[in-house]
Amino acid sequence: MKISKVQPILADRFLFARIETDAGTSGIGESGAWGHVEASAAAIRKFGEYLVGKPAGDIEHHWNVMQRAHHFTGAAITGAISAIDIALWDIKGKRLGVPIYELLGGAIRRKARLYAHVLGATIDELVARLKARRAEGYTAVGHLNPFLDEDEDKPYFRPHAAKMAEAIENVRRLREAAGTEVDLCIEIHRRLTPPEAITFGRAIEPFHPMFYEDPLRPYSPDAMAAVADHIPIPVATGERFTSLHTFQTLLARDGVQFLRPCVCICGGITAGKKIAALAEAYDAQIVPHNPLSPLGLAASLQLAACIPNFAIQEYPCGPDGKLKGHPMFTGLAAPRDGFIEIPKAPGLGIELIPDVERRFPPVARPIRMRPHIDGSMVDQ
Repeated sequence: MKISKVQPILADRFLFARIETDAGTSGIGESGAWGHVEASAAAIRKFGEYLVGKPAGDIEHHWNVMQRAHHFTGAAITGAISAIDIALWDIKGKRLGVPIYELLGGAIRRKARLYAHVLGATIDELVARLKARRAEGYTAVGHLNPFLDEDEDKPYFRPHAAKMAEAIENVRRLREAAGTEVDLCIEIHRRLTPPEAITFGRAIEPFHPMFYEDPLRPYSPDAMAAVADHIPIPVATGERFTSLHTFQTLLARDGVQFLRPCVCICGGITAGKKIAALAEAYDAQIVPHNPLSPLGLAASLQLAACIPNFAIQEYPCGPDGKLKGHPMFTGLAAPRDGFIEIPKAPGLGIELIPDVERRFPPVARPIRMRPHIDGSMVDQ
């Protein structure tokens, strides 16, 4: 079975890849380079020039060629590799009539625990949405930013003491609203310096967060390891990592307890399985990252099904509790009691609706960052 066509599909704010074969079987994947989908789409086209005419089943071979050819990678490139890799696994599963996890050693679990997104520009919004997700049966909530998801156009400034005190009080209120039956996955969005991250991480220990995600920008394993060494709560990071070697470096420095690989940016399901094995050797757990579409979720669930160190799955729902991008796909179950059934149909177990690119026109993301009051910029 040979690859006959590789096509990027821009729909809404998402980038998908569709791969067709001469046997009539097709597969779909998703790129996680969400800020630069246009560049990632160009990379999908270029890799397609290499792939057309090649055997669709040689996934590991193609993965190595795409990773190693011409030496350069980065998010737009690895997002394209990820989309193609996922689509090739989808094809292989469909060809053999089994879900992808059956090709990766078989299922360890049949359903995956979820944490639901809770976002808000005020603490009152966060508390109200947390209570709504708890009422829907979720046992964990995340994307939970105690520094708040405020308007990016509003210049930012807080004195250190006020910045820490307000965010610590916000975590206290979130724990009060959650009780002990709902875990808090605290998300910082790379907002802090190492001294701030240590101060804040120590202060929120009494509220027992499940993990403390991305306190720093993801560039220095040594800085993240120093933070982890100075705080009593577990660190989660990795959603921006584009290489399994970056995960290995941070694990070797004891800088992370929960790894957050995004299978749509780190190199697809092939890379996800390798990263999970690395983590297993360090007794670290996997929390697959997915702020994307149901396709990214389905790919993450195929990985979650077959690795022993899966912890919990990110579920990118909106304020109304509905999965983002859900009208674009068929085949994915709805959550129940805080868990979701892992798709059992061949391949990924879900499909894009017909004519998706016309029904959901692309939405561009302009380059923007929140300004600091002094004229510099703020990570948010």
